[in-house]
Amino acid sequence: MPIEKKKSSTKSNATSCRMKMKKNLSIRWESLKRAAVVPIDENAHYENGTWCNRDLIPIPPERRTWGIWGYFGYWTVSGSCIFAWTIGSTLLAFGLSPQQAIACVVVGGILTGLLAVACGWMGERQQIGFTVASRFSWGMRGSYFPVLLRAFVGSMWFGMQSFWGGQATRVLIGAIIPGFAHMKNYFAESSHLTTNDFIGVVIWYAAFIPLCLIPPERLQKPFAISFVLFASSCIGMLIWGVENAHGPGSMFHKPASTPSVTWGMLYGISAILGAWGAGTLAQSDWTRYANRPLAPTLSQLVAAPVTIAVTAIVGIIVTSAANDLLGEIMWNPIYLIAAIQEEYESSARARVGVFFASVGMVATQLAISVVLNSISTGMDMAGLCPKYINIVRGSYIMAFIGFCSQPWQLLATATKFLSVVSGFGIFMASLTGIMLADYHVIRRHKLKIDDLYTGDPGSIYWYWHGFNWRAVVAFVSGVWPLFPGLIASINNITHPGLANWIKLFNLTFFVGLAVSFASMATVCYIWPPRGLGEEAPFISHMQRADGVDSVLVGREDIAAGQGRSGLDGVVRVDLKDDGALRGVERVV
Repeated sequence: MPIEKKKSSTKSNATSCRMKMKKNLSIRWESLKRAAVVPIDENAHYENGTWCNRDLIPIPPERRTWGIWGYFGYWTVSGSCIFAWTIGSTLLAFGLSPQQAIACVVVGGILTGLLAVACGWMGERQQIGFTVASRFSWGMRGSYFPVLLRAFVGSMWFGMQSFWGGQATRVLIGAIIPGFAHMKNYFAESSHLTTNDFIGVVIWYAAFIPLCLIPPERLQKPFAISFVLFASSCIGMLIWGVENAHGPGSMFHKPASTPSVTWGMLYGISAILGAWGAGTLAQSDWTRYANRPLAPTLSQLVAAPVTIAVTAIVGIIVTSAANDLLGEIMWNPIYLIAAIQEEYESSARARVGVFFASVGMVATQLAISVVLNSISTGMDMAGLCPKYINIVRGSYIMAFIGFCSQPWQLLATATKFLSVVSGFGIFMASLTGIMLADYHVIRRHKLKIDDLYTGDPGSIYWYWHGFNWRAVVAFVSGVWPLFPGLIASINNITHPGLANWIKLFNLTFFVGLAVSFASMATVCYIWPPRGLGEEAPFISHMQRADGVDSVLVGREDIAAGQGRSGLDGVVRVDLKDDGALRGVERVV
């Protein structure tokens, strides 16, 4: 009996210990979860949850700091960048002459500006970004698809942008320490990575990570600095090329080689729209910070086409002149300035010029990575898990994925993968068409903002179990005509039977946007979604729990939650029990 009691007591103690350990682990896990929750503003009227955090709510008036000149600064970064410099290589590959390529760039830049206005309207009017806007088109759960798609593409492109930034940093260091450019490589040849490039990438990352901590409402000055530095680099290289080649170079005067200039021009314009497609789709991520009506519009209509066109023209002229001087066509300005230092045997004068030029290259890679990747992709990541991820944390996740993708390997060997990533433009075009049709044509700018943060059947954007089948139909309709051409492009197939499909693929942005736009408008006309015409502002669940049925907002925050009004001062927006707008009363 005593032995049995002892065994029973031992077993009981073991069970008790296991329960204590389990309880302690549970407590620690809960503590970690609480610590991992993203910060909430003091006296905030929202709570972090499945659909909401500080970066996803409509931007309140005190955080709307972007004016007309701020948006000019945005486009000087987005339009004046290394990619805009190299766009001429794509246009000349279509068989266009340099002069025809310039015409394409001008027309494409103007259309890019118009598209940016259309895509950014909801941000300026309702202060919501693409991540949240996807919910009214795709459904609360269905919105994860476009958000994941954009986050993946953004992370991959960031990896490549970071590698180019690292190479620019390597050239900068090489201008200071000439031996750095030829230092011993400790990496295997199969890695397609050199030691000096790796050091450049690490230093570039060290500069980029702190930039992620700057909130979007305070990025105007860094963007302005970046533009001044990159513009100085472009002007310096233009002077060097034209002065030494005694003009724009012989390549600039070559005639067109395409059998059809019209098709070549259409291909070129579509390529330009596709190149800035992800940026225009994400316009609402930035226009929601506007401090006054139409503040972004002037920059979108003027700065966008001017910066894109001027940078591309300079790129074409400098590349043509450098070809006469160096005997090689180098579209990437990073490689060009490195070659210039080699050509002049690292003379003091050459090193000074290369140093200042490379500073501009490093700066523009930092800025463009924030504009087109960090903020938008960070917001997409936040949309996937708002309780634990905000824009800053999402940017860090993106940076980690971008580095782990080993962009040096992708750029050196994975031509098919790069074609696939580039081919994601067919998806961006369809996403753009769906959003534009739904917002401008179907809903006429009227949104029930509160329902965009409600993940249950009570939301008019819940549709069928959280999915809007209409968007799926429109998306497939816009994508499938382009798939045969994408596959042929990836595998370099030139079969005559695929000629027309390849033509369609070369018109990706025109075709994808137009077909998805028409499909979405048609399907919604035949089977209209519920809640059309309804509008209401954002009222958090915390406010509803406190019995709040009205909110005080600024004069720019009325229709559909954050729309326009001719009233000055502060007004009270009164709500019905279901959250619909009852009326507006002037208070101050």
